[in-house]
Amino acid sequence: MIYSLLITIIVLALSVVLIMTVMSVRRKVGKSGARQKIQKKGKNVALKEAQKKLARDPKNVTALRIVGELYYEDKDWEKTLAAYKTLYDLSSSNLDIDIAKATLRMGEAAFNLGNMEEAVASLVTSVKRAPESFECNFYLGRALCNIGEFDKACACLRKAKALSPENTEVNGVLGICLFKAKKYKDALPFLRQAVEEKPGDKELMFSMAISMTECGLGDKALKLFMHLRPDPQFGAESCLEAGKLHERIKDYNSAVQDYEIAQKLENVPEQTALQIKYRYALTCIAMSDISKGFALLKQIQAQKAGYKDVDTLIARYSELNQNKNLQIYLMSGTSDFCTLCRKFIAVYHKDNFVKIEDVTVMSDCVEIICDVENPKWEAKQLFRFYRTQNVVGDLQIREFHAKLRDAKCDTGYCVSMGNFSDSAHKYVDGRPVDFIEKDELIKLLKKISV
Repeated sequence: MIYSLLITIIVLALSVVLIMTVMSVRRKVGKSGARQKIQKKGKNVALKEAQKKLARDPKNVTALRIVGELYYEDKDWEKTLAAYKTLYDLSSSNLDIDIAKATLRMGEAAFNLGNMEEAVASLVTSVKRAPESFECNFYLGRALCNIGEFDKACACLRKAKALSPENTEVNGVLGICLFKAKKYKDALPFLRQAVEEKPGDKELMFSMAISMTECGLGDKALKLFMHLRPDPQFGAESCLEAGKLHERIKDYNSAVQDYEIAQKLENVPEQTALQIKYRYALTCIAMSDISKGFALLKQIQAQKAGYKDVDTLIARYSELNQNKNLQIYLMSGTSDFCTLCRKFIAVYHKDNFVKIEDVTVMSDCVEIICDVENPKWEAKQLFRFYRTQNVVGDLQIREFHAKLRDAKCDTGYCVSMGNFSDSAHKYVDGRPVDFIEKDELIKLLKKISV
């Protein structure tokens, strides 16, 4: 009983192997037969004969193979898709048809026609039928990348790379896919290889530069961005990235050059153009060119209301734009600021004789001790100029008052573009300390000739 059962199983297994072998041979014969006919008769003759056969019998498998192969070679994707779709539809009743190849060709054709959803559907079937096929994995990876399925795409492309390590085309596609997936560190090796293979490919260069920036290799990325600045497609973005990198190292003159080059480019997307103008405005302000920065901010406001913090910046710098001395007070170097403070004291005591005794520069302010003489009185005074626009608290004022006593000054003045807290006002009540706040400071600055 057991022996008869074993014999039956062995016979069935051999039968299955025999059937699969016959089917495989028939498929190979069918494929090689189509290729032999094309080579023997020539493309034109083979195509005309196959078309005549299809006119009589639209389901002629051999003829469909021939026209499908010829349309594929000629990159006639619509006809390629139609021919292989018919073959695929016939595959359920015709075991000679290679489903993996039919769906691969369908997927390639749909991909090249821009129909990514259809391409993915066909190529998924192809990969299931031929999981170790380089072409199936490669094209499925490309199609998945184009519909934003980056993780799945990367997996397919990595397998394609493993199946054909010598294939250089995979490097660029896999590098771009990893870049779009924001896996910058993983993308870099493939992008580097791809750029070496295709040094003129601007997309590869731009993707590599962004990846370098994200991986902390800004100095190397900067060279690539500067090289790409004139490019019609990637130039604007490259100018923007180069400008930001130059800003980071405080090379504002180079950043301005980047942004000016970008503004000369044509067909720049609105969002990119706004970002460039915004960065340009901030760079001008950082360089103390308030009028230029303010003008750029006003342009952005007119072009796109509510863009980022432009309204706030305009409100902040409108007064600065009209008052050069205020620009010096808040933004100039220490030397110019000290000179302005000296002149401020002279204007404040315009009817008195002022002699500067000492100037002390600190991290957040400048202190000046001076002797003031008047026909009726004379006094030793301490001025402290805060450059902040924030609120000054009572702790700072207590420390100032202590210094006022140590220096044996008669009176003290705290000057700020910001305000002093309520507790600071309460503290100086009855003490020889006066506050010169924003409004009074601006009035006095307008009287100073620099």
